[in-house]
Amino acid sequence: MVVQINLEFAAKDASSAVKRGDLIVVIDVLRCSTSIMNALANGAKSVVPTMTLREAYDLHSLHPDFLLAGERKGCRPKGFDLGNSPSEFISGRVCGRDLVMTTTSGTVALVKSREAKWVLVGAFLNAASVARKAAQIVEDEGTNVSLVLSGERGQFSLEDFMCAGAIVERLSTRDVRCCDEALAALLAFKQAKNSLCENIMTAQHARHLAKLGFKRDVEFSCQLDILSTIPIYRDGKITKLG
Repeated sequence: MVVQINLEFAAKDASSAVKRGDLIVVIDVLRCSTSIMNALANGAKSVVPTMTLREAYDLHSLHPDFLLAGERKGCRPKGFDLGNSPSEFISGRVCGRDLVMTTTSGTVALVKSREAKWVLVGAFLNAASVARKAAQIVEDEGTNVSLVLSGERGQFSLEDFMCAGAIVERLSTRDVRCCDEALAALLAFKQAKNSLCENIMTAQHARHLAKLGFKRDVEFSCQLDILSTIPIYRDGKITKLG
């Protein structure tokens, strides 16, 4: 079976992937995907994504034992327990806890993907693991793959594009056919991967985060294949697959 790999450039385009019936991998390297992964790797029970701050506050009112996590303009919103730095999601803070998370773009892409049968969360940290699991699922079920980039405020995001390329590279050991956008992501990643963090640091969003004091978040997020955690979004919450 030849698997088609599609790519959508921003959160608002997730609906196209849902309509195709593809397995979706949502990517928001800086920093939503990476933070979700680190939370689950450190024992969080679940992460519930919301599109808006109001939804997050309302859900927390219903479940006051849930931790509030996320950002607006890169910074922790008022009354939140955690921001969106991966380093905040340590075992001592999140182990055994449920989290409500809202971010500028990443959680929007997730919520817009929720009608798909399979929604996985990808980042550089788990590129190999998420590619391997996606390949297994599509071979079993005869579907295709869509990589949905969260983007930056609805615009193209270099780091998400590069991450899509990393996942495509790890999928390309299978019998796959890439759309031109996915092929371009693969070529870009191959060009940049030997100096990945340095190349990502030239991107607009990474520079913005560095100015806010979050350079270490960027550095952490640029590590390749250091986690086997595969977050799956189903029934309104993200949990650790398997």
